[in-house]
Amino acid sequence: MRSPLSPAMIQIEKAPSLYQRALDEYDRSMGGDGQPDPFADLRARANRSFAHLGLPTKKDEAWKYTDLRPALAADYEFVVTPPVLSAADVAGYAIPGMDAARVVVVDGHVQSDLSDLSDLPHGVSVGSLAEAARATGSTVADFFGRYADVEQDAFVALNSQFQLDGLFLHVPRGTAVKRPIHVVHVLTAQTPVFVQSRHLVVVGEAAQATVVETFHRQGTAASFRNDLTELVVGRAANLQHVRVQNEGPEAHGVSLVQMYQEASSVAQTLTFTFASGTLRNNTIVVPDGEGCESNVNGLYICRGTQHVDTHTLMDHVAPGCQSNELFKGIVFEQSTGVFNGKVFVRREAQQTNAYQQSQGVVLSPDAHHYSKPELEIYADDVKCSHGSTTGAVVPEHVFYLRSRGISESDARAMLLYAFAHDVVELVPIEALREHLDALIAERLA
Repeated sequence: MRSPLSPAMIQIEKAPSLYQRALDEYDRSMGGDGQPDPFADLRARANRSFAHLGLPTKKDEAWKYTDLRPALAADYEFVVTPPVLSAADVAGYAIPGMDAARVVVVDGHVQSDLSDLSDLPHGVSVGSLAEAARATGSTVADFFGRYADVEQDAFVALNSQFQLDGLFLHVPRGTAVKRPIHVVHVLTAQTPVFVQSRHLVVVGEAAQATVVETFHRQGTAASFRNDLTELVVGRAANLQHVRVQNEGPEAHGVSLVQMYQEASSVAQTLTFTFASGTLRNNTIVVPDGEGCESNVNGLYICRGTQHVDTHTLMDHVAPGCQSNELFKGIVFEQSTGVFNGKVFVRREAQQTNAYQQSQGVVLSPDAHHYSKPELEIYADDVKCSHGSTTGAVVPEHVFYLRSRGISESDARAMLLYAFAHDVVELVPIEALREHLDALIAERLA
């Protein structure tokens, strides 16, 4: 039986049709395709949570700077069967000079015929999450939905109540994947579409992998993407994860990276946001074993009326761990950038070393940048610090460059490029760094 419309949901003035379609799609998908659904209980729980929570409003503290109603106002349809693309359709999405395995995900579904998974080590599984979930003894059953909280986050609940596809990657114990795995996300927006995808990356004990996700869009209609990526990093494993979001001004969405680390693991996730509409990026990291190193970094460059809201939670639950965060934002014209990062140190997490830094540059009187770093500490033997700065380009620095024959526009571009490049330097792949430098130069021009 469907849950009744919650009071929270009634407050969403411009999205009742989306809510109703979500319930209809849930009913349809629970009808199934004749095969057993191993996640029926999780999906039913998510459906109840979504009906209870409703979509967030600016009255919620975590959403005080972001109003989703305009982004949800379009007459969206949930994508059930994505169009089939050709090799020519995705040829332009390769990163020059980067030798990588490739997985193409169209509207949240893996398109295997466009993927290239040659030369991967023996035992590495890469492909469709939906197909992997049906396999006997699949790793998916052990980790899917284990860490993302459907009880507290409406978009996690909405994502979890559907039969979803997306990337599944499993690197077995002791295996090093030397080539990066490039996940090419393509959203087709010929008409307004609401796309949901779910990705699961499991890197086993003492294994290594690098995953690069790039997000692209075909079509000019409004779109909304609700995607959830679960990263599981085993004991003494190493995972490098990079996302590049560059979909265009009509591309809205909410994205969550949920990362869980076991003891002595090293993990980094970087998010680069260039062209988008209203976009919320959430990152939650749980280093749940002694000796973990966690690095969460990002850069956003906003133009026009673009709105990028970045939230992070570093949840230290084990002793002797280290975390580092660096986020930088540049806002032009009438755009808005938001950073809200929280470092949470539990009582058991003694000898935690946590660092967080947010920096913003505002280049117009109509642009806004909000920064809210937070520390919540219940242990007494820790070293934690945070910092936040927001300002404009320093006139003296521009004058210094102009006095050496550089034009004012070039001087400003050089200073902004240097500001942004601190984050690019953290990317572990040279070809990708060069690609990002080109995107930054284009965005700053």
